[in-house]
Amino acid sequence: MTKLSPRALNRATLERQWLTERRTATALEAVEHLVGMQAQVPLSPYVGLWSRLASFDPSELASLLENRQAVRGSMMRATIHLMSSRDFLAIRPLIQPRLEREVYANQTYGRKRLEGLDMDAVLAAGAARLATSPATASELREHLQPLWPDRDAPSLAHAVRCLLPTIQIPPRGVWGRSGNPTMSTAALWLGSDVTPTPSIDNLVLRYLAAYGPASIADAQSWSGLTRLTEVFDRLRPQLRTYTDATTSRELFDLPTIPLPPEDLEVPTRFLPEFDNLLLSHANRTRWLTSPDHKHLPLQEAMTHGAILHDGHLAATWKLTKRPQKSATLEIKPLVKLSRPARAQISTEAEHLLTFATPSTTTTEIRYL
Repeated sequence: MTKLSPRALNRATLERQWLTERRTATALEAVEHLVGMQAQVPLSPYVGLWSRLASFDPSELASLLENRQAVRGSMMRATIHLMSSRDFLAIRPLIQPRLEREVYANQTYGRKRLEGLDMDAVLAAGAARLATSPATASELREHLQPLWPDRDAPSLAHAVRCLLPTIQIPPRGVWGRSGNPTMSTAALWLGSDVTPTPSIDNLVLRYLAAYGPASIADAQSWSGLTRLTEVFDRLRPQLRTYTDATTSRELFDLPTIPLPPEDLEVPTRFLPEFDNLLLSHANRTRWLTSPDHKHLPLQEAMTHGAILHDGHLAATWKLTKRPQKSATLEIKPLVKLSRPARAQISTEAEHLLTFATPSTTTTEIRYL
């Protein structure tokens, strides 16, 4: 099998992620190609789409949410994801085992707090409350507590949020607006229940199309699911295989997708908090500067936003808006930046400020 270097994996993944050039696709096409976008920070998908699409207008995604063509709900890794509505209905049942672990193994809300509880009755009570109107977590707790007065109300509400196919409805996640996380269910919000016969094989193939070449462990890290070996074994005859030159692990890919050249020049890109590119592989050396850069603050890169230069993590960023119509974009280098690298990062930072703060009169780029 062909051995793939970290650089080869880097270029392949960036191209699959639409980060080698901005694409002329719709926001809905991009969200579906990426098999959803992490959205626990409500507006982060807007920056993620801006980095991937040519002429992206935030109102396009806002309209998808308001018109119910896209939704935000608990999905991969038991975290909030932006999905197309049809993907949410088709994929949500497959993620149920991960969400069950989130409930029953959770140290704060699960374990003994739910022991001996009739969970079917709890879910039925939660569904009945949501049928009357969308509800916040607080409102769910207020409804459930009198029914189980000897139980922990936050644990009951958490179980309902995770075990039912709940959706966080607008205005949460809509550009230019805000609101507390307010839940409904797929059946109530979309007028359709989740798919009764979802395809795990199709999910794995779509993962490889957007994140491959990848190992079984990579796919499990992305989805939060376990025991995917049997799925890859079943799909093996229709997959291409490589070897990771660094770890010697077997990598899988779709045979119809060629790999880009290792010397492909790639642009500087700003990624939002928790962008899926940074979270969707067990082995993250493909976007680190080198395998021995273990000192890099990876958690900071995920919670503040990451800057990729030459396809690798080079800095973090944070945008601060002020009431006086001013904004500051702070950039914290994580590696030594050359003068050309700083120039490219600064140019892309100016473009980000134009996109994210169109009505701001005073902007500043500050290196920390």
